Amino acid sequence: MISIMKYNEVDNKEIFSRVQSSINVEGIVADIISNVRTNGDKAVLEYCEKFDKAKLSSLLVTEAEIDEAVNLVEPKFLEILKKAAENIRIFHEKQVRKGFEIKKENGIIIGQKVTAVDKAGLYVPGGTAAYPSTVLMDSIPAKIAGVKEVVMVTPPNAEGKINPVILAAAKIAGIDKIFKVGGAQAIAALAYGTESIPKVDKIVGPGNAFVAEAKKQVFGQVSIDMIAGPSEILIIADKKSNPRHIAADLLSQAEHDKMASAVLVTDSMDLALKVQNELELQIPLLERAQIARESIDNNGKIIVADNLYKVIEISNEIAPEHLELCVDNPFDYLDEIKHAGSIFMGRNCPEALGDYYAGPNHTLPTSGTAKFSSPLSVDDFVKKTQYTYYTKEALSEVADDVAFFATKEGLTAHAKSATIRTEE
Repeated sequence: MISIMKYNEVDNKEIFSRVQSSINVEGIVADIISNVRTNGDKAVLEYCEKFDKAKLSSLLVTEAEIDEAVNLVEPKFLEILKKAAENIRIFHEKQVRKGFEIKKENGIIIGQKVTAVDKAGLYVPGGTAAYPSTVLMDSIPAKIAGVKEVVMVTPPNAEGKINPVILAAAKIAGIDKIFKVGGAQAIAALAYGTESIPKVDKIVGPGNAFVAEAKKQVFGQVSIDMIAGPSEILIIADKKSNPRHIAADLLSQAEHDKMASAVLVTDSMDLALKVQNELELQIPLLERAQIARESIDNNGKIIVADNLYKVIEISNEIAPEHLELCVDNPFDYLDEIKHAGSIFMGRNCPEALGDYYAGPNHTLPTSGTAKFSSPLSVDDFVKKTQYTYYTKEALSEVADDVAFFATKEGLTAHAKSATIRTEE
């Protein structure tokens, strides 16, 4: 059963504690990366057989396989995928950043240009659950940014097949190449390249502990989006909230993973008790009841504070991945929310809207990193390059200042490079 904590009556360590993974896979992942880096496709194919039980002759998913998969997906779901993709495009097109140029006196020009990375790699998990939403969320911003080649990797089943809904989503998103490989070996292949899989500049997408560790180890060789922790939801709710709705929303994250975190922060003990009871009624009805039960019992919590502003203060300290603001007039409180990955406003906005359909991205900072990190966006697939132009006259006016600054840092060659042109 989920625990109820009264703020200021329990230790703050309990209030703000977070799930910590105890799995240490650093050495295993390092060996996999080294093997793939040295042996390329041969290593990748061996790992596919070892971990996925798939004996493959080729890693590349063919156009024929993609077309076959699309035909296997029910038309209604294809239409929903297309609607979701359009909502994602509309939102992310507003994020497109343009460069700028400043022209000053004496012909000085300074500016910044924005350029997309050449190649981006997208990791899509396989296993017991298929996430076509991840395909759309992580590839559409890359395409809008202008990435020339988006490469997707995802593990096959034992027959060497990819889940049809994953391939259908990839087709709708316009992904350029798809490869049948998952795990740390997929991240290694994207980071260093193999005979089949191209080396990319940026890797995005969620995964298990092996994938997260691999992304961490190849960072610097390539850019990554983030190191994702367990999924989180925090709900701010007042006494007028419907406990059935709140419980259902908490469980929408709890069913992800036994390590997922579902938290309610409220100013109403009555609501806290009703939600606690409602969770016990709803959990047995879930298909993933065992996972949800472990998540709620081990990582879930209900925190009761004296007033809504203290509730918001607690939320800001936790800095959740998903935040539901279940109150009347939620926009009155929006400016008070300082730290959250994505905010769902009002009583009729379950977090699942953001997972699939509304348009804002669902790849979000976890583990409190919303204090300094942002959701995946078009910005993740571009880089900024600045430029400077000075005429001879403009340089002559500032060369002594530059040289004086340089000598204060003990860098006399810097100083000379500024003054040598004015001495001639």
